[in-house]
Amino acid sequence: MRDGAVAGWRAGRILQPMNTPNELIRGGAAPTALRSAAIPLTGLALGIDVGGTGVKAALVDLATAELVSTRVREKTPQPSTPEAVLETMAIVVARVLAERPPEADVPIGCGLPGAIKHGHMKTAANVDQGWIDYDATTRISQRLERPVYVINDADAAGMAELAYGEARDQPGTIILLTVGTGIGSALISERRLVPNTEFGHILMRNKGAETLVSGAARLRRKLGWKRWARDFNEYLAMLEFFLWPDRIILGGGVSKESQRYWQYLHTNADLVKARYLNTSGIIGAAYAAGLAAHEAATRAPDEAGPVAETAAGPAEAAGAGKATRPPSRKRS
Repeated sequence: MRDGAVAGWRAGRILQPMNTPNELIRGGAAPTALRSAAIPLTGLALGIDVGGTGVKAALVDLATAELVSTRVREKTPQPSTPEAVLETMAIVVARVLAERPPEADVPIGCGLPGAIKHGHMKTAANVDQGWIDYDATTRISQRLERPVYVINDADAAGMAELAYGEARDQPGTIILLTVGTGIGSALISERRLVPNTEFGHILMRNKGAETLVSGAARLRRKLGWKRWARDFNEYLAMLEFFLWPDRIILGGGVSKESQRYWQYLHTNADLVKARYLNTSGIIGAAYAAGLAAHEAATRAPDEAGPVAETAAGPAEAAGAGKATRPPSRKRS
């Protein structure tokens, strides 16, 4: 079934090399969920999800993944320079906290549409190129006046599915694709997130795949759902050839229209729809921040200090968040 597609791209290349794991806290160790299975947390955290069309935020209950505030959304400013987007972030965060002021400082996580290395954005997908090499961790923390843990937006969605959704307790290799304005990706191997994959930029017909089969590309190319699904199958076949996943999870805006095309998709891997759809970025960013706060709180004092200080400065680090791991809890 796939032989024709495979023959067309077997000699394909990847536009950018896959990056090594990032550190959510600049200068410190990456939270455990980037290296091992996700752990259950309690408490609240605030998640921010920055995309090419919208900036969204909400408070999240880390025990259940429920949004416990309104999901506040503002349009991404155009041009989407870092300074303009930071002002929009400040607006949505202020609205969330005004609606439900937390009892204490809560961890804040922010998903950004680009690869994150040591707190800096190294690529800029569907946002202004001024984000490239931008010190996102420091600048966002300064603007919001509290520590912020920065993560790639698709990795945030992957964290949500790993901790609460369709990747939870699933062995093997799992790929999450967020298909919307572009195509974001998260790779999970044996319950570990491998950050900063950019599978939306794999070459397909000598172009970046997302320029042909993202949701925005479908509209631009004026494709019906059946024709789009045929092209998307070719893209999925590429991923299966390179990575041999056991499960592929589809999220992003296109997943909300799954009844229009799902019957036309064909994979060897188990193909499922993301559990959290358009809230996965918020939930995953909040979980990553809660996990980092939990690790900072449980680290020995002589180890925690320098790590916390590198995130946003020693003054802000003192209130890095109250998320905690419950004493004992069996997972269902």
